[in-house]
Amino acid sequence: MNDAEHSRGAHHHEHPKFDLQPEAPAAPAAAGTIYTCPMHPEIRQPAPGNCPKCGMTLEPMLPEAGEGESPELADFRRRFWWTLPLTALVTLIAMSGGLFDSLFGAARPWVELALGTPVVLWSGWPFFVRGVQSVKNHSPNMWTLIGLGTGAAYLYSLVAVVLPGIFPPSFQVDGQVALYFEAAAVIVSLTLLGQVLELKARSETGAAIKALLGLAPKTARRIRAIASEEDIPLTHVHVGDRLRVRPGEKVPVDGVVLAGSSAVDESMLTGEPIPVSKAAGDKLIGVTLNTSGALVMRAEKVGAQTVLAQIVEMVAQAQRSRAPMQRMADRVAGAFVLGVVAIALLTFFGWGFFGPQPSWAYGLINAVAVLIIACPCALGLATPMSIMVATGKAATHGVLFRDAAAIETLRKVDTLIVDKTGTLTEGRPAFHGAVAAAGGNEAQVLRIAPSPDQGSDPLAQTIVAEARRRQLGLSTPEGFESSSGIGVRGVVDGQEVVLGNTVLMKENGVDWHALEQQAEALRQEGASVMFLAVAGKAVGLVAVSDPIKASTQEALDLLRASGLSIIMATGDGDTTARAVGRKLGIDQVFGEVKPKDKDDLVARLQAQGHRVAMAGDGINDAPALARADVGIAMGTGTDVAMNSAQVTLVKGDLRGIASARRVSLATVRNMRQNLLFALLYNALGVPIAAGVLYPLTGMLLSPLIAALAMSFSSVSVVTNALRLRQAIV
Repeated sequence: MNDAEHSRGAHHHEHPKFDLQPEAPAAPAAAGTIYTCPMHPEIRQPAPGNCPKCGMTLEPMLPEAGEGESPELADFRRRFWWTLPLTALVTLIAMSGGLFDSLFGAARPWVELALGTPVVLWSGWPFFVRGVQSVKNHSPNMWTLIGLGTGAAYLYSLVAVVLPGIFPPSFQVDGQVALYFEAAAVIVSLTLLGQVLELKARSETGAAIKALLGLAPKTARRIRAIASEEDIPLTHVHVGDRLRVRPGEKVPVDGVVLAGSSAVDESMLTGEPIPVSKAAGDKLIGVTLNTSGALVMRAEKVGAQTVLAQIVEMVAQAQRSRAPMQRMADRVAGAFVLGVVAIALLTFFGWGFFGPQPSWAYGLINAVAVLIIACPCALGLATPMSIMVATGKAATHGVLFRDAAAIETLRKVDTLIVDKTGTLTEGRPAFHGAVAAAGGNEAQVLRIAPSPDQGSDPLAQTIVAEARRRQLGLSTPEGFESSSGIGVRGVVDGQEVVLGNTVLMKENGVDWHALEQQAEALRQEGASVMFLAVAGKAVGLVAVSDPIKASTQEALDLLRASGLSIIMATGDGDTTARAVGRKLGIDQVFGEVKPKDKDDLVARLQAQGHRVAMAGDGINDAPALARADVGIAMGTGTDVAMNSAQVTLVKGDLRGIASARRVSLATVRNMRQNLLFALLYNALGVPIAAGVLYPLTGMLLSPLIAALAMSFSSVSVVTNALRLRQAIV
């Protein structure tokens, strides 16, 4: 038969199968929950803890639906509130001048020590632990700076209380050695506050996965062999179980309808608002909602094999992947911390040797301000937070990104190559028409044509269904032979019947030319034509077509409006392909292309300087999907296609590409905003903290203000990333 892709379309899955393997090796299931770092996804361990590279708290790779508050968030909140009164008191005493001297007298330094020590040593203990780990792991990070800054201020003040006589006059203010317990305490309290706010904001980035997990029903109604039913936990459902889905209930797992009919709302996974009719033999996706009739189904995919589970896995994998833009931030951050420590030392000695009296006191306080304000956390969070929010939000619209690189690359694409069958069209052949030769009868053509092959081929199934719809009696074939790709032969009612394309007609010595004009007219309409010969004579032809998806025209218009050049490449006959291209307004059409031809087309366009995306759904599209800058697979297609692609459209709707491009543009813009903010913040903050404005304005940056700015810099980056939830629609 001359529609190579129709035969492939017969094997399309009715609904998506996301058997997608992450590029990084997955952790063994027996290990339980795996924890990873938001900034360094290569860090994985089977227990909670802190990242050895950046000190950030590790998070579960797959959050659980309904999981409680982060233990670290609860711990930091407790430390913050328990010591906040002590921080307020020590700050009030330090800032009051001589107001408290009459109350405490010579004991005032010891009072400040007593108030500040619990804040620094108990509330700030996690920070010191992380700072020490950063040194041991040769990975300087934000905790290196915070540990050095608060540790230096506290230890200096402790020595000043216990051994004040060892300090020269250059360390004294009004005859007393300056104390900085309040600076160390406030830095710890503000850092704790910043961590509490950041942890709360970061917990919201996993909201999309938790929402997906929350879609799953808790129980299923299993039908027993003895005609009784029972409600069982979802985890007890096994492949092959018969389940009843009543009106208003969610489909528990993936499977197939055995009995009943209903309309099922699949919008929670595909975004498609119109319920889909289901009857015996139709596929069902777990977590979708049965709206009207009762259904009996057979479970086919359970647990980690369901569509929902694999969508969650794919979203989690994308959220943990690293965007190319992050590489610059990573290179900068490592050297940045060492540079800040060097600047802090220069600040200390520069003020000590050349500053006004008390010069060394100025040097210490400014060095601490440099260490505190230069926290690189905002720089490290700039892109991961944007990726986490974007991939989660895109998944709720039926767009799954395999990794962060796909998000960053998709916005640069200028050319889109699309397959026809299953991508532009439904991928399921439909009866188009029948024509009888001169003196013949259309009904007779339609009765004989499907008789040799009553269902083994999808095209035959289409013709059989039409014949039965017209209540035409089919004859039982006495013999049957299939010629792969060109048609079938058989003996019907004692006569040899041949149904197929022109190649098969030639092989059997049949003259079909009298019907060629009608055949060409049908091809011009986008149909595939099969000639029918009985006893060596052409008696008619039948035509099937693959209907264009209702959403295709709108999708192509949206993509053209966004600046994409559209090319169609299909294995269909050239005439049929061009007919579909004319209907859809596609100027560049390549018909009768083999898988290698599609791959070569992508390579040729890339050599010309184009950024190419390839959209397809079949095994023959896999090489081109893999070669393209961005491969886009239809979720209704084959597993091979989805394994080769970087983006999967759950409902197989090309409008998802327009949505994916909007996600790409918004996410990259958001990442750039975060990186720009983080870099500008440090570029301006460090020199001011070092005191470069002092000669001009007399202004110095207090470590208290530096700590406040440092804490809220990270929070602002996360908050800006969360804006993507409103920006992506």
